[in-house]
Amino acid sequence: MHVNNNSSVQKHQLPGLEHQTLAGCQDGLKSFEIWRQTIAAHAATPVHSHACEEVILIMGGSGVCRFEDRELPFKADQTLVIPGNVVHQICNTGDENLHIIATLAASPVEVKSETGAAMALPWYA
Repeated sequence: MHVNNNSSVQKHQLPGLEHQTLAGCQDGLKSFEIWRQTIAAHAATPVHSHACEEVILIMGGSGVCRFEDRELPFKADQTLVIPGNVVHQICNTGDENLHIIATLAASPVEVKSETGAAMALPWYA
C-alpha cells in the first residue's frame, strides 16, 4: 500500500491532450487503471477502442462521446459509462479545457485504433 502524490505523476502529451496515469500497472495493479486527462478546447482523443469497460467522470467542461455514428453530449458533474470493445472518441466541444478522470478495467490497457491496429501509448513506453 502506498500514497501517490498526483502532482508529481509524469504528464504525457498527445496533440490537444495531457495525460497522467494516477494509478495503474506501475503501482502493481492488474485489473484497473485511473487516468487524469485534460483535453484542450475543440480537441479530441484519437478514435479508439479497448476490450475493457471505461467509466469517465467529467470534472469540468463539456463535450460529446462519438460512437456508432452517434454523439452523446455530456457536461461537468456527469459520468460516461463505455462498454468494452466500443469504438469511441471523446471530443471537447467547449471553449475551455475538458477535465476528466477515467477508470479502465484493465492494467495495462490495450488500445486499438478504429481499424483495429494496436495503438502505442506513450505512458507505457
